[in-house]
Amino acid sequence: MRTVLYAFLLLASGTASAGDCLIELKADDAMKFDRSEVAVAASCKSIEIKLTHTGKLPVAAMGHNVVIAATADLQPIAQDGQKAGAAANYVAAGDKRVIAHTPLVGGGASTSATFAGSALKPGGDYTFFCSFPGHWAIMKGKLSVK
Repeated sequence: MRTVLYAFLLLASGTASAGDCLIELKADDAMKFDRSEVAVAASCKSIEIKLTHTGKLPVAAMGHNVVIAATADLQPIAQDGQKAGAAANYVAAGDKRVIAHTPLVGGGASTSATFAGSALKPGGDYTFFCSFPGHWAIMKGKLSVK
C-alpha cells in the first residue's frame, strides 16, 4: 500500500521521470535520424541529448550532431554554423539562438549534452537538427514540450 501511495504522490507532483528528460537519437550514413519527433516533459529541470552515430563514415565525411533551436532559427543557425566550421562543430560560438547542441561525431561514436529544461517552453515551436553542411535541410525533426 505504501508503494502505491508513493507512486501516486510522484505522479501527482508532476515530477518528470528520467525518460521524459532524455532525448535519444541515432543517426546513420544516409543522413537520417531514427526519429522525426521527440518530446520532453515541461517539468524537466535538466534535459540530456544522447546521439549515437550508427554509420561507418568518419566525422570529416559524414559527421553528425544535434542542435536544438526554435524552428524559425534553424536555417540562419545552420548557415552561420557552416561559416564557423568543423572545429566549432558547425555551431557559431556564442549563438544565443542555439538552445543546446552536441559535438560532432563520426561513424561508431556517441556523444551527449545536457541543458536546462527551463530553456524550453510548453507550446513552443522547436526543432532538432544536424548542422553539418548540407544535412540540416533534411536531417531534422520536431521537439515538443509536454
